[in-house]
Amino acid sequence: MDFYRRSGVLLHPTSLPGRGGIGTLGKSAYDFVDWLKDAGQTLWQVLPFGPTGYGDSPYASFSTFAGNPLLIDLDLLFERGWCKKSDVVPPDYIKADGNVDFGAVVWWKMPVLKNAAQYFLETASADDLALYKRFCKDKKSWLDMFATFMSIKSYYDKKAEDEKPASSLWNVYWPAALSRCESDAVRDWQKSHKDEIETLKVIQFFFDFQWQALKKAANDNGILLIGDIPIFVAPDSADVWGNQSLFQLKTDGSLSCVAGVPPDYFSADGQLWGNPLYDWDEMRATNYDWWIRRIKRVFELTDVLRIDHFRGFEAYWSVSAGEKTAINGKWEKGPGQSLFKAVRQRLGNLPIIAEDLGVITDEVRALRDDCGFPGMKVLQFAFSTDEAEQNGMTNCFLPHTFTSQNCVMYTGTHDNDTLQGWLEKLDDKQLLLVAQYIEGSALSVEKCRSLVKSGALRSDMIKTVFSSTAVYAIIPMQDILGVDNEGRMNTPSTTGANWAWRMKKTSLKKSLAENLRFLSGMYGRNLPEN
Repeated sequence: MDFYRRSGVLLHPTSLPGRGGIGTLGKSAYDFVDWLKDAGQTLWQVLPFGPTGYGDSPYASFSTFAGNPLLIDLDLLFERGWCKKSDVVPPDYIKADGNVDFGAVVWWKMPVLKNAAQYFLETASADDLALYKRFCKDKKSWLDMFATFMSIKSYYDKKAEDEKPASSLWNVYWPAALSRCESDAVRDWQKSHKDEIETLKVIQFFFDFQWQALKKAANDNGILLIGDIPIFVAPDSADVWGNQSLFQLKTDGSLSCVAGVPPDYFSADGQLWGNPLYDWDEMRATNYDWWIRRIKRVFELTDVLRIDHFRGFEAYWSVSAGEKTAINGKWEKGPGQSLFKAVRQRLGNLPIIAEDLGVITDEVRALRDDCGFPGMKVLQFAFSTDEAEQNGMTNCFLPHTFTSQNCVMYTGTHDNDTLQGWLEKLDDKQLLLVAQYIEGSALSVEKCRSLVKSGALRSDMIKTVFSSTAVYAIIPMQDILGVDNEGRMNTPSTTGANWAWRMKKTSLKKSLAENLRFLSGMYGRNLPEN
């Protein structure tokens, strides 16, 4: 599939409204598809869909293959006959409106889903059970390992909680044979916990069934889903536990080196992410089979893929495990073009977006361009007052400087403040720079502040993205709604309040859809393919 001029919206399903305390793949998701169609939009970008753990980040999941059970819609399960009516009613402490309280939702919903899975196994029709068996067979390469991992983890997390050790990470507290994922120990666990593992598989079937139905509805309405995967996976994941030879680990399963980024203008210590690094030599020896299966899985659920931290395929910052900061790391070469050649040989020419933000070298740009992947342009990153004073308005994120249409332009990303929140915080000097560029005329500070307060400057920045030559124009839903910084999805290097924002039930207004449809028509987006 070739890229052509399209536009759409960035919104993770957890941010949809609904009565269960978190957005799901139910009615509100289908309402959003209808609204996108009315708005003339053909792209719906989501964040990674994996099951989240501590911190609730979709970029640090227990599996890069599995789906997040919290997205399963209980009403749809009941309509299908896969759970009891009593299971779909949230308790009083689950609020229908407002941001997600992940702790409360997990406490209530996970036991309900396990009950529903048992009910399904006991009462489902022969046809539905056949669907489930087909799912288990088709997804066996990751499903068995994931369900086993979560079964073991559940047991030893509880044991760790009772006994309060230093850590409940699998390579610290599990028995050595299970920690090393030895086949005999794993088989013994699977035999003795067969029912529990089966329940976890059914829950994944629920997710897959509902997601596939939603994807079909979107595709039938001319809307493509854009998926997202981080380059690295979480240390506490089935991905690492079940594939230890593919990562830079010590013999006991502990991390040898971890991922991060070096010191820069924004951080004197750099960023220490702590993700395990790949053993690219071992990956290459297997012809990148794990990576190919990972990408294939995302394309089972979405139509286009965004890969986070693309620059790590050219070179990555390696820090010895145990370091307190990223200062003492070093650059190591990644797989480069060889990985993507292997992907093309197995899966064909796929539509992939390269997240190429940050300090990017000529080598990274060459890899991106050799692969033919569009990179990213973020309008919030385009306005540096120091750079403007020295060189004029030449920032590479400004639309008039684009040297190629092969890019995807955003007002902001999940890691940015919302556009309205960002504008409200700008000092006078930077606000003048932004407003005068967007409005194309000299303005007073007072006039700029007035444009921010009214939402006019935000709207004109959205128009700027639509009018750019970028092949895709994608706007976070918060920016379309004009939500201030209370709608920020994530503040990097913080925990506790991220990923929780939700729309209101009344957010999908007809006037907003009409405006997006107008912008798409005016700037030649979402027209029939030639």
